[in-house]
Amino acid sequence: MTETSFKISDDFPPVEYQTWRDSVEADLKGVPFERKLVSHTYEGVDIQPVYTLADQLAGYDPTGFPGAAPLVRGSRPLGHVLSGVDLRQEHAHPDLKVCNEVILGDLQGGVTSLQLRLDRATRCGADLDDADAAPMIGDDGMMAYSVDDFETALKDVQLSLVDLALDAGASFIPVAATLAALWQRHEISPETARGAFNADPLKTLAEEGLLPTDAKSAIADMASLAAWTSKTFPKVTAVSVDTSPYHDSGATAAEDIAFAMSTAVQYLRAMTDAGMSIDDAADQILFRMSLGTHHFLAIAKLRAARQVWARILSACGAKKVGMKIHSRTGNRVMTQRDPYVNLLRNSVSAFAALIGGVDSITSIPFDHAAGLPDAFSRRIARNTVLILQEESHLHRVMDPAGGSWFLENLTSDVAEKAWDLFQEIEGQGGMLSALHSNLIADLIDNAYAPRAKDIAKRREGITGVSEFPNLREESVQHPPPDIASLRTSVQQRYAAEPGSQSPPKPITRGEGWIPACVEMAKSGATIGQIGKAIGFEPGKDTINPIESHAFAQPFEELRDASDAWMEANGKRPQIFSANMGPVAHFNARATYAKNFFEAGGFEMLENKGFADAGAVAAAFTESGAQVAVICSSDKLYADLAEPVAAALKAAGANKVILAGHPGENEAAWKSAGVDEFIYIKCDVLGTLRKLLRDQEVLAS
Repeated sequence: MTETSFKISDDFPPVEYQTWRDSVEADLKGVPFERKLVSHTYEGVDIQPVYTLADQLAGYDPTGFPGAAPLVRGSRPLGHVLSGVDLRQEHAHPDLKVCNEVILGDLQGGVTSLQLRLDRATRCGADLDDADAAPMIGDDGMMAYSVDDFETALKDVQLSLVDLALDAGASFIPVAATLAALWQRHEISPETARGAFNADPLKTLAEEGLLPTDAKSAIADMASLAAWTSKTFPKVTAVSVDTSPYHDSGATAAEDIAFAMSTAVQYLRAMTDAGMSIDDAADQILFRMSLGTHHFLAIAKLRAARQVWARILSACGAKKVGMKIHSRTGNRVMTQRDPYVNLLRNSVSAFAALIGGVDSITSIPFDHAAGLPDAFSRRIARNTVLILQEESHLHRVMDPAGGSWFLENLTSDVAEKAWDLFQEIEGQGGMLSALHSNLIADLIDNAYAPRAKDIAKRREGITGVSEFPNLREESVQHPPPDIASLRTSVQQRYAAEPGSQSPPKPITRGEGWIPACVEMAKSGATIGQIGKAIGFEPGKDTINPIESHAFAQPFEELRDASDAWMEANGKRPQIFSANMGPVAHFNARATYAKNFFEAGGFEMLENKGFADAGAVAAAFTESGAQVAVICSSDKLYADLAEPVAAALKAAGANKVILAGHPGENEAAWKSAGVDEFIYIKCDVLGTLRKLLRDQEVLAS
């Protein structure tokens, strides 16, 4: 047995950073180090290629210990090491009996809490008999309008053991009252009831573009709910700060944090004005943050959010500066095409959430973008988190990102960017004012523009959509629920209820007004009737809603147009691949061209290559295509590009494209008949749109 110990430094002695840098710059042969090796986030944060001890944040232990200020590393000393994270799954099926089956299946499969999304009619504050409500009934959510409906949806659920989180939009008071009535019906004591009412009027205003009261009154109602909840339900939070409308429209991580903080500060002011202490008010807030697939940035975003929130609460004089975070995979990264890739996207988001130390996670089914999920996709969604937690044990280390020079710097940079933007919004009068003035929309649009450009050029590729598309994939389709029948059934059922046509007795805001709403719900009143009783008038406060768009949306629209064209014409729009010379010369660019054009829904007509212009022109004519793309090497282009382009034009091609950058040959090749060039970093989306319009596949 040897007593010598192996030391890696014996064979690999330390290298000074500058020595490494000099070696790299020599290899770059004059190309600037910053341009080649330093990357940049859309927040404007520089990402260095390597981090060393010299990059350690200044000061003694600047991020503190877990459970200690500034809470970058989490608000609990042990995090989720002992209990694990709360797996909170969404439920939005309009048919309440089906929804109940799905809920019970999730709970049996390991889900620990439920997120109940009510339909758009409820979220906008409409009643079932409102003239404008009909098209919103059953749209994007549960058709639950009374305590009896909640009873149906939650049949056999042990309400004392499961957190119930609501997504009720503007109807947060009537829906909270209805849930409280359900708890009372089941004799769930206030001390035992668990959940989150998630009142978030500014999120509703941003997402839907309207509220049934003026926004200031809605915020005051939220504060009243928070004060009542704080005194009545110790295990329930009343307020949510949900940034999903901003994230789904393209906000950066720093913007997401800044918008959350500005919203939370506006809510804190309202709650303290309602008589709550700053600590009680802060304790009522649950932050709901969407995460994407850039996992390091997502981890830094969560840690930076805690840092900024602690800074705000400390400035407000709070004794406790912790932050409760519920994370969800953002809609913007999910795709309809090649949906199984969403398994990876959701896994990366859930991984970042666990490493970032969230309190609860919603894992998105891979077919989320295609409609309501089925049993298989729901099982895979919940198992994603369960495997990361129970087999990979990601929750067993408190803040595993702590101490990473890279992540600590990224966290600090994102936090500072967010703080600066938060101060800018506060300087403009706060979040409500910024929404009304379109400042938020303008900030997001400006931040999203460079990302949209990168997506269009495929510098930021979307696997299965803009990169490596498969036109022959089998789409994931589930039969949609019969909304029309469900809508008719609900309207007939409630029209037959005694007193349904009588206007509800008004409830005046003041002492005991929220318990009065609970009593109304217990007596059988619908959510809409309670809303009318407290003065709801749908559409009373309106703005231009924040428009959401998935990253894949522009390319998916092209694929939709191609699908419609194929259904009408029996085939997709086609492009003939004019492969010139031996396979070693054309294969790389032919593969690139196939990937390029199939991203727009074009079918590529492939072949084994041609020796001369005459042969390729004859094959093109026989193919019946109208567009051809010339694919070969730069070496062969010197002799073949011009005669092949001319021959294809003579053979009837209305569009000739060449795969490769033309350089100084552009004018000559265009004169010979080349109409377009495709190459790395060209405008892929713009080129595809133009071609589809030329082929009358896409409307002009």
